[in-house]
Amino acid sequence: MIISMKLRSSKQEIEEVCQRIRDFGYKIHEIHGEERVVIAAVGVGDVTPCLDALEMMPQVDNAVRISAPYKFVSKEFRKEKTRIRVKGCEIGGDDFIMMAGPCSVESETQIMESAEAVASAGGKVLRGGAFKPRTSPYDFQGLELEGLKLLRKAGESTGLAVITEVMSDRDVELVAEYADILQIGARNMQNFALLKSLGKANRPVMLKRGLSSTIKELLMSAEYVVAHGNNDVMLCERGIRTFETITRNTCDIVAVPVLQEMTHLPVVLDPSHATGKRSLVPALTRAGVAIGADAVILETHPCPEKAWSDGAQSLTLGAFKTLMKELRPYIELWKERRYAESPVAV
Repeated sequence: MIISMKLRSSKQEIEEVCQRIRDFGYKIHEIHGEERVVIAAVGVGDVTPCLDALEMMPQVDNAVRISAPYKFVSKEFRKEKTRIRVKGCEIGGDDFIMMAGPCSVESETQIMESAEAVASAGGKVLRGGAFKPRTSPYDFQGLELEGLKLLRKAGESTGLAVITEVMSDRDVELVAEYADILQIGARNMQNFALLKSLGKANRPVMLKRGLSSTIKELLMSAEYVVAHGNNDVMLCERGIRTFETITRNTCDIVAVPVLQEMTHLPVVLDPSHATGKRSLVPALTRAGVAIGADAVILETHPCPEKAWSDGAQSLTLGAFKTLMKELRPYIELWKERRYAESPVAV
């Protein structure tokens, strides 16, 4: 349910409504605007008796049920876009955000060179894997704690925020100690124990769409994180598995505007994993900006042919710099559209 309070309701009036909702067994979440407070109530069972009771309270403007099964992440719950602030940048805000870096952290020299190149080209977030979920048990699994330390050092040296993957609920606190954003990979999108732990983490979360998951399933996974207390969630389209084999995955690029219509959470595109081919990454990145993604996350490496993982889809640092220059007119148009869509635009 969404309950809109009347303009300038007092704290006592708001608390009376919250207590009435609790009496019916629902959990509440308050959204404070400049003049009006909106309360979301989530629970199970027939909401009609609660709605009837709330509508009789004089301080309540209106009360309606949320039809979407994903309550907190739906546009019905919140019209305004969520803005995730992290280390000097805002994802979902007025600037397009580029996240880039190697698939995996291999050495201090490699990650420092990558971070410096990302920062100098205009990137805001450094990506790099310390824990790597690999299809083969014989492939490189990551430097783990040492990788986390190197990522943190690179981030502090360049001023970049750091995003890295967490694979287990047991590792959430450890990874959060070193990273600014916690990434949940496609294989863990429905790892519900992990999602619940992320709800208690004091870090933004980027949730990647599963290889064979629907958009609704992605939103339900995001709901797990938000319902357990963490509102700073962004969604990532990274390609899904289809019958097509010419690319690593099939980029469901229409998922970007679809998600923008369905949820207030920021939407990120991953052209590296969607294509698996560095030659295709620039084109898909441009498409991601043009179609309205809030950010792009892609892979770069000082020497892709010697990369310990995902070299075939990693841009050279020079190619990344060139791409960032090519994106400038696209980003200007992106900003014009973002401003036009803003509720404060005139």
